[in-house]
Order: sequence, then C-alpha cells, then structure tokens
Amino acid sequence: KITKDGNTLLREMQIQNPTAAMIARTSTAQDDICGDGTTTSVIFIGELLKQADRFLSEGVHSRVVADGFDIAKQSALSFLEGYKVQKDMDRELLLCIAKNSLRTKVYEELADHLAEAIVDACLCVKIGEEPLDLFMVEVMTMQHKSDLDSRLVRGLVLDHGARHPDMKKRAENCFILTCNVSLEYEKSEVNAGFFYSSAEQRENLVEAERKFTDERVKKIIELKREVVGDTDKNFVVINQKGIDPLSLDMLAKEGIIGIRRAKRRNMERLTLACGGTAVNDVSDLTADVLGYCEVVYEQTLGDEKYTFVEGVKNPQSCTLLIKGPNKHTIEQIKDASRDGLRAVKNAIEDKHLVPGAGAFYVALHTHLTEFAKTVQGKAKLGVQAFAEALLIIPSTLAMNSGFDPQDSVLKILDAQAQGIPAGLDVATGEAMLPEDQGVWDNYRVIRQLISASSVIASQLLLVDEVMRAGHGASKQG
Repeated sequence: KITKDGNTLLREMQIQNPTAAMIARTSTAQDDICGDGTTTSVIFIGELLKQADRFLSEGVHSRVVADGFDIAKQSALSFLEGYKVQKDMDRELLLCIAKNSLRTKVYEELADHLAEAIVDACLCVKIGEEPLDLFMVEVMTMQHKSDLDSRLVRGLVLDHGARHPDMKKRAENCFILTCNVSLEYEKSEVNAGFFYSSAEQRENLVEAERKFTDERVKKIIELKREVVGDTDKNFVVINQKGIDPLSLDMLAKEGIIGIRRAKRRNMERLTLACGGTAVNDVSDLTADVLGYCEVVYEQTLGDEKYTFVEGVKNPQSCTLLIKGPNKHTIEQIKDASRDGLRAVKNAIEDKHLVPGAGAFYVALHTHLTEFAKTVQGKAKLGVQAFAEALLIIPSTLAMNSGFDPQDSVLKILDAQAQGIPAGLDVATGEAMLPEDQGVWDNYRVIRQLISASSVIASQLLLVDEVMRAGHGASKQG
C-alpha cells in the first residue's frame, strides 16, 4: 500500500512500543471523530512529552507538569473561541478547505480535481439546516482509465447490471420503480406433497405455483403501460429482492429494464436521487411512487457490470466515482476523498474556521507564553512546556517544505509581533496571511487536537511515574 494518509499509516503499522501504540490509537480516534488531524496529533503529543522531559530530568514531578498542561489546555480552548472566524460557507471557501485537506494526501492536480467533486457532493446532499449525512454520498470504485477521470455522478452508480440479454443497455427518459418485492418463485414454508395423475393436472399445478409471482409482475407491467403509453419514455425496475428468469423474460418483452438484488443502502439513495417512493407491495401501484431520470445505461469492465442512473432533477444523493489504473491508486484516492468529505462537512456544520498554515499555533504559543507569567507555582513550567510544544507544527510544515524550521518560525513570530496574523507560505518559506491564500483549518479538528493531546500526554507522564515507583519498590524488597 502506498499512502500519505496518517490514519491509514497508523492503522497499518505494527507498533510494538506500548506508549507509541497508545499515541497511535489517540490519533486514529482523532480521525474517527473529526476526519482529520492524525499526523498533527502524533507530532504534537510527541513534542509535549519531549518538552516535559526537559523539566522531569531537572527533578520536576510529572504531576506538576501534568497540572500545567491542564491549565494550558483550558487557556488554549478559550483562546481558540476568540481566534476562530465566522464565515459564510460558499462554494469558493469550501473548495479552499477541500484542497487544504486533499493536497496533503494526493498530488496537486488530482487534489484540485477531486476538491470540486467533493464540495459538489456535500452541497448536493445538504438539506436545509439538517446535519449533513455523508452516507448519502455513495463512493464507487472502478479500476479503469486514470485517476483524473474520477468524477461526481449526480445520480447513482450500481455495481451490477440487468440480468437478461434482451434488455436495453441504454435507455433515456426513464421512470424508475424502486421496490423491495420478491419476483421469483418461492417454495412454501410448510412441507407438503402434491400428487397428480395426469399431465394436465401437473400443468395446472405448475401454473398455480407461478400464478402468485406472475400476478405481481403483471401489476408492474400494467403500471408501465399506464405511465409510458405510446411515448418514447422507458421504464426501469430496481428491486432489492430477486427476479427469476421467467419474470425477467416477461419484463424484457414489455421493454422494461429489470435490475435485481440491489443493495439496501442504494434503495434509500435511489429515492433521494430520483424521487419517488420505495414500495414493499405491488397491489396498489400508482404513478406517484415513481422516480424519474434522463438516462440509465450499463457499462461493462471485464466481468463487472455497472449501471449508471444519471440526469436526475433535484438530487439529494449522489455518487463519487473513483477511477484509477490500479488498486493502490484507488485506495489512496478513497482515503483522501473520505477525509475531504469530512473536512467540508465539518466546515458547513461548524460555520467557523481557523486561519491555517501554522498561524493559530504560533499565536497560541505567544498567548500561552504571556499567560504563563500569571500562573502561580511550578505549574507554570507545564504551561511553558505546552507553549514550546506548539511550535513543532509550523516547524514541521517548514521542514516538509524544504526550509529551515527555526528561520521560518522566527519570521512568523516577528510578523505576529507586529500584529499581522501570519502563517507559513510553503512555497517561499516566508510569512503570509492565510486568509489571502485561502488556507483554513477546521475549528473542531483543532479543538479536539488540543483536548485529546494534552490529556494523553498527561496520562503518559503519570503512568510513567507509577511504573518507576513499581520498579523501585521491587528492587528494595
């Protein structure tokens, strides 16, 4: 597997050291809750422990440092509330947020291409002020063409096709019936034996067995004749349960496309994408239950068949179609798009953003350095350690961009000392205004990062002390 996604790396790595394993678990939990911030979480916890170790080696008790971390955490969270910026989440701003998330995981051209699809997908499934349901964005993968052919389908892509050779491979102006009705012969649940004495009786018996299923199919055919009539429109049945060969043949003769055994999750998405209502019974079908789309077509890749339902009027569900020449490319895009979707969702729901490019961490460092002067007693040392640890994030940004970390951090500190809310420009290594470049961080990601990192660092410091006490007692005994 080839990936730059911190969450994937931490889940796949075989970590032996128990402390490292705990930090990795915290970081993956950060991803599960917020969808981003795993790498930041790892380096920040590591730096907190490194800064704490400076004081521990001088004889300061770990409890004092942990208390300082807790005081710094409370001050940092209140500072964050004042530092965050309320924004109208228009498409341009959401594109910046998606690009910020994606460019850390895939190359720039692909990140910008995916960002548009991801933002449009989130805006598509957004219904008023309700929480965004990313479950309504189907992520479908096709090992086909190149990664830049990935796109947003305003409709649905099903990973199977029609099961009858005479059914159309492409149909336009389609009525869509979404149903969960068994259209196949089913054996009776009661064990019973039927005996016949002539061929006619056997024929009647077979006919009676089929009649129950055939009646259901005829009801669907009647509805098709009623709504389609002599027009050039088409009729598609997408069924969650099975359709047996005889029923498929009846549907094919009427020019109906029948797709069976659709996944349950797609039934919910279909009605949101195409309109209409999913039905569990065909006894009283009306035209009101039907959805509509402009085109339904089938695409075959080797043994795999895909059915595209496109051209819907007001979709509230859509499909992110990920393409790539090989499996690891597809997996990489899939991981990146998941994070991108979560980043956009967080921004829409938070309605607040935090200037990125390390600007917040440097500003918080300056704030905590001043705040430490007001803290009484040894806890001040913990606050100082927390403030120093924050600089690891802009330092790492500078290092990854090929610039001198200390030089870059000092430039940002100097700019902020003059009252400019500056961050790091990764192209030049100079200070710049994140707002002007469209570099934003998610508010909830940073809030979770500060809360979780200080708690885990404190826990690790205190556990370490208990372990030492245990070793000391056993030696004396």
